[in-house]
Amino acid sequence: MTEQEQEDLPISPELLEILRCPKAVQEKDKYGDDPGQLRLVHNTWLVCDDSGLKYPIRDGIPVMLIDEGEKWKDTPDKELPVPPPPA
Repeated sequence: MTEQEQEDLPISPELLEILRCPKAVQEKDKYGDDPGQLRLVHNTWLVCDDSGLKYPIRDGIPVMLIDEGEKWKDTPDKELPVPPPPA
């Protein structure tokens, strides 16, 4: 990843590497040794493939609340609103 691409990210690659989905971490027996890894979608969402929860990034801050992630669980990645709607 180029330096410019890293600057365009809403969160640092280092933060993305350590953040985990709280729901998947609570159910770690279900998801293996490193549950809850997140991937960045549309530069405004963090998506957990283990739990299926999708967390918005608002004003550069990941909203890692299980209730918030569950609101978007059934929304396909391509249909997630950009930018995420206000809380």
